[in-house]
Amino acid sequence: MNKFEIKADFTNYIKVFLEENSKLNLISKNDEKVLYEKHIYDSLAIKLFFEKYGIQKGNILDIGCGGGFPCVPLAIEFPDMQITGIDSIRKKINAINTIKEELNLENLSTICGRAESIKGKKFDIITSRAVGELKKISEYALPLLKKDGYFTAYKSKKALSEIEDAQKVLKKYNAKVIDIINYTLPLEEVYERNLIIITL
Repeated sequence: MNKFEIKADFTNYIKVFLEENSKLNLISKNDEKVLYEKHIYDSLAIKLFFEKYGIQKGNILDIGCGGGFPCVPLAIEFPDMQITGIDSIRKKINAINTIKEELNLENLSTICGRAESIKGKKFDIITSRAVGELKKISEYALPLLKKDGYFTAYKSKKALSEIEDAQKVLKKYNAKVIDIINYTLPLEEVYERNLIIITL
């Protein structure tokens, strides 16, 4: 299965995130023990896509960014990319803003709202992790994607069935799945994941 190298040091981020999590419960207590393996490493799996397609810059929108995955790890690992995280839950956006300030992440911005509220702007890359089924999230993502941009959806091993269910939506926007990149998380049990790559 695919593996990749992570360049940034996430020590400070983990410390700040755990402080915020103790107040807001952004992830479960059990997941705190595997924060790096299950959330940070998973967020950075997009490197497999970047490396395969030679992507080195661009502006990224993370729809339903929740507690900051993948937008915060992406902002740390890719300081030359502009990252925007959007979520409708204010406490989660506030937590990301606190983390952003603590780590001085100037390339990260946030929006408290819904994706359909974004007007007059399109993005090179759109990400979505643990938000909803592909057919639903595609309705939000594809109208905000630049022509020849990429929508990258983080999915479980059910990726193929979700793609099948999303065909009508993809056809509506003249979008197509160009790749499915498989990888496993560095956990004791086998934890398979997929990046679904969609373009217009």
